[in-house]
Amino acid sequence: MKTNRNIALVVAGGTGDRFGGTLPKQFIELAGKPVVLHCLELFERCDLIDEIVLVVPEDYLVYASTEIVDKSGLKKIHKITAGGETRQESVHAGLSACHPGGDLVVIHDAVRPLLRMTHLRETIEKAAETGAAIMAVQSRESVKLVDEGTIVKTLIRDTIWIAQTPQVFRYDSILDAHNRAEAAGNEATDDAQLYEQYCGTVTVVRGSYDNVKITTAADLVLAEELLREQV
Repeated sequence: MKTNRNIALVVAGGTGDRFGGTLPKQFIELAGKPVVLHCLELFERCDLIDEIVLVVPEDYLVYASTEIVDKSGLKKIHKITAGGETRQESVHAGLSACHPGGDLVVIHDAVRPLLRMTHLRETIEKAAETGAAIMAVQSRESVKLVDEGTIVKTLIRDTIWIAQTPQVFRYDSILDAHNRAEAAGNEATDDAQLYEQYCGTVTVVRGSYDNVKITTAADLVLAEELLREQV
């Protein structure tokens, strides 16, 4: 029986410059609903999640509230807050907006709308055991370390994993890592990197290649097809 309070932090702070269009990609429709809503509804249904914090661009605070949250009837939304210039700044803003005293925080990219409940639960449960866990998939292609156009080393493919979200951490620990990174001016490619640097080891949960990140219009087409296959 769950007694701790877990928070889902959905990061939708990007402006989607590479995607094009009039709306940021997280608000574009996918299978009849905004991309971000697919994520929010999954967390709403998950009994391991107690509250949701949504991070959006400052110019879209009202839009997210009226057009996404109010129209969908989501009950777990604790706060909608403005993101920063970078993803790291947006995550930090979201962490700062959470109710203090939470146990685990599930950080998820709003543009990964195909996350499955089984994978979400597995990652949360693993983080509850170890303190930190992320979804990732093994590389399916050979990976080269390259310097100025020349291969320096061929990496062992079996040891190369591609990080995804969700990434789940003890709330106090990842907030402390972000605070320390901000003070030091340290930029990281994802939250797990900050946790590794300031807190300790991170466990990997095998994810799914279907958990695609929508970056371009072609990714949206792919997501539509994958959603049809899931039905």
